[in-house]
Amino acid sequence: MPEPRSVTTHCPYCALQCGTRLSRERTGVAVEPTDFPVNRGGLCQKGWTAPALLDAPDRLLHPMVRRGGRLRPVEWDTALRTVAERVRELQAAHGADAVGVFGGGGLTNEKTYLLGKFARLALGTSRIDYNGRFCMSSAAAAGTAAFGLDRGLPFPVTDLGRADVVLLAGANPAETMPPLLRHLAAPELVVIDPRRSATAQRAALHLQPAPGTDLALVLGMLHIAVVDGWVDGDYVRDRTTGFEAVRRRAMSWWPERVERITGVPVRAQRAAVRMLARADRAYVLTGRGAEQHAKGTDTVAGFIDLALALGLPGRDGSGYGCLTGQGNGQGGREHGQKADQLPGYRSLADPAARAHVAGVWGVPPDSLPGPGISAYELLDSAGEPGGVRGLLVFGSNPVVSAPRAGHVAERLAALDLLVVADFVPSETARAADVVLPVAQWAEEDGTMTNLEGRVLRRRRLRVPPGHARSDLEVLHGLARRLGEPGHRYPTAPREVFAELRRASAGGAADYAGISYERLDAGEALHWPCPAEDHPGTPRLFLDRFAHPDGRARFAAVEHRPAAEQVSAEFPLHATTGRVLAHYQSGAQTRRVPELAAAAPEAFVEVHPDTARRAGLGDGDVALVSSARGRTAARVRLVDSMRVDTVFLPFHFPGAGRANLLTNPALDPRSRMPEFKVAAARLDPLPADVAPPTGAAAEVFA
Repeated sequence: MPEPRSVTTHCPYCALQCGTRLSRERTGVAVEPTDFPVNRGGLCQKGWTAPALLDAPDRLLHPMVRRGGRLRPVEWDTALRTVAERVRELQAAHGADAVGVFGGGGLTNEKTYLLGKFARLALGTSRIDYNGRFCMSSAAAAGTAAFGLDRGLPFPVTDLGRADVVLLAGANPAETMPPLLRHLAAPELVVIDPRRSATAQRAALHLQPAPGTDLALVLGMLHIAVVDGWVDGDYVRDRTTGFEAVRRRAMSWWPERVERITGVPVRAQRAAVRMLARADRAYVLTGRGAEQHAKGTDTVAGFIDLALALGLPGRDGSGYGCLTGQGNGQGGREHGQKADQLPGYRSLADPAARAHVAGVWGVPPDSLPGPGISAYELLDSAGEPGGVRGLLVFGSNPVVSAPRAGHVAERLAALDLLVVADFVPSETARAADVVLPVAQWAEEDGTMTNLEGRVLRRRRLRVPPGHARSDLEVLHGLARRLGEPGHRYPTAPREVFAELRRASAGGAADYAGISYERLDAGEALHWPCPAEDHPGTPRLFLDRFAHPDGRARFAAVEHRPAAEQVSAEFPLHATTGRVLAHYQSGAQTRRVPELAAAAPEAFVEVHPDTARRAGLGDGDVALVSSARGRTAARVRLVDSMRVDTVFLPFHFPGAGRANLLTNPALDPRSRMPEFKVAAARLDPLPADVAPPTGAAAEVFA
């Protein structure tokens, strides 16, 4: 099939999935935005520069196997045979769960689906999870408990532009998804963030709590809503259950107590509630700042409680939503790469769900392994007795992105087999025993599901360079060498999606009525879409919530301190996040010259008084330390920072990894690590520590 001159597709980065048109020109691939609803003809810096990644100078072009301590190019058959033989050896010696799979929230729906199928059938392992556990799991757990269904935004993005007030809790879309601001220009913004972020600077009201105290703050806001008479009593009576327990819990969180714990003035607490309650159209949106805590599920539940008390969810023009982060963060958690999940957002522990999916796969239900362990637990078990001895990584870079990253790197090094499928030599790929070069976004067909639950077509502009193959071809090749029939693992995305539709039918995330034909015809299809004559569901919950009784559930949650408290040794709160120029672990964006120039190295934002006490000035290199590790970062003095808090972006490698500091304490329900608050200290850089760098090192030197 000849390559097209141009295709209409979507940006490879965040969950907005902005519409783009790619064209092949003599100088390379050109991109321009389309008038897709979420971006309306706009793109951010990352989107405009995305084609530069296609021809990165160190693009992976050949399979490689480590021999004599070095990764050396081999033929595909040799690479796949090596993986299959070593997998069989490890499982023969240690059992099926000795080999695990670690996936990613940027994989297409087709790859996500086939990866979960491959793990459970070809490997027979329960040990599969993905990096979305580090992004969305707390919001997913809280949303499912409250509404009976988890979809990041249960309404189209365009609805936000009609709002009067939008509360953003722990979200910084001005840097993480700038085109969203086109929909946030008209509403008044209330922003909850320990930093005066680029989004907070646009806010009508900025609440600046101490890291780890968001739940106390929202309990105080609930208290105000109850005491000051802002609760929508008719809505609570007609559409919810459990309010009385929440009301009693909120009574102990009077505003003055909340101010002592959070640092947010009482007048600001009252102003935020008043703005939301008086608005005809209002939304509460959470992001990673509220979710990435050992109590993240409870924190999100608190914000949902506030939204329910004000009567917002399930109303046209108002609601609660979560700003999904990764490109396929929504679809990536629906189709089976989570430890406890089968396609269609089904529970792996549900006998009926197991029977349905097993029927589609043509295997007995009792042949499917049970639920496994979460992402950090999977990484932490690597090389340990009873843990995984081999790990296959697709679309993720945990050496940089995982909490307690130094420990995770050590655990990966202890594996008998580490296999990484990627298109650039990420820090995790450099540590691998086998590297499998795969296609990237403009070189593959497939589907993605954006933060609205809208299923989108990714279209191929060109064939992969060198010897790179699609992930579907890799899974097919491995499955065959592990003794599976090849027909179980199609390599054509359209064929995989047709099977995904059958597997998801009747599930919470029902794609049965969505087809390539309908998508290619331009239909806007949001799941659930149970039949081919169904229009899809852009707005959920307008008539009823997804629980059997149709009611939303309040959750009586209680604030508790962060898992780690500041001390004389570590007197500061360290919190992490993103910057405009980079995405996720930076493995992609650090290879784009324009983006690398915009944010070339690790840095730490510090209040001038805090820096002065540590003997540091603007531009100095600091050593930021926690109980788990230390990070080298360039000091940026920021007057608006809290004096007890420092901020580090997590996109940088080596000694600049912010996640060397972060705490792997896990939320008991979502298993989300506590990325957003760690006890830390700030010192001048010692002579024995390398300064920060964002440069990509030589790959296989």
